[in-house]
Amino acid sequence: MNATDRTPADLLGSALAADPGRPLVTFYDDATGERVELSVATFANWVAKTANLLQDELAAEPGDRVALLLPAHWQTAVWLLACASVGVVADVSGDPAAADAVVSGPDALEIARACSGARIALALRPLGGRFPQPPEGFADYAVEVPGQGDRFAPYVPVDPEAPALIVAGREFTGAEVVQRARAEATDLGLTGPASRILSGLPYDTWEGLHAGLYGPLATGGSVVLCRNLDRLGDDALDKRVESERVTVIAR
Repeated sequence: MNATDRTPADLLGSALAADPGRPLVTFYDDATGERVELSVATFANWVAKTANLLQDELAAEPGDRVALLLPAHWQTAVWLLACASVGVVADVSGDPAAADAVVSGPDALEIARACSGARIALALRPLGGRFPQPPEGFADYAVEVPGQGDRFAPYVPVDPEAPALIVAGREFTGAEVVQRARAEATDLGLTGPASRILSGLPYDTWEGLHAGLYGPLATGGSVVLCRNLDRLGDDALDKRVESERVTVIAR
């Protein structure tokens, strides 16, 4: 990866330039049987559309705080990189009442109503599907995002030293996310582009975010992100590790 990358969005840009067709995030939900594989290019396209939604439709500005009330999911990974692209602070499991906007999954909608700003709801259905009935007081992400532009450019350059991420009460700048992801990658078993990590960790800790997104992104690797992994038996897990060519497991 490019040694000059200083924000998570920079890491994605370098991955896109290096090999846009390779897998980046492969997502399983073992409660529903869903499997989605996103190449670097497809993931980056979702990020661009979501960043345009943030910047243009929600009028988000650098320094704004977005509470992400979402599980470990490929769409959560998209939102984390979209926030980094705009320069807003992604507050994972943060207090919606203290946020400028909230992005909520279906299980946290009542909590999310405490946000007085923009509210976006994600159904987290297979293939990014819509809510059958949009939640009152929320915009449905699956309705809003398809019409957004496929390319994104921030109105204001993102400052790598500005706050970018809050998780488990710890605040990180964009530069700190990149530095820590790189520094801890080897300990996790991520050694380069051939590394493919299977992560069943939730996204509510740095360890979960590192294994499930930032570490693979920082090293040119890829992630098999598994939700509800506890529902998968040992034999089925072994088969997944083999079929997905996993090199390291975090659970």
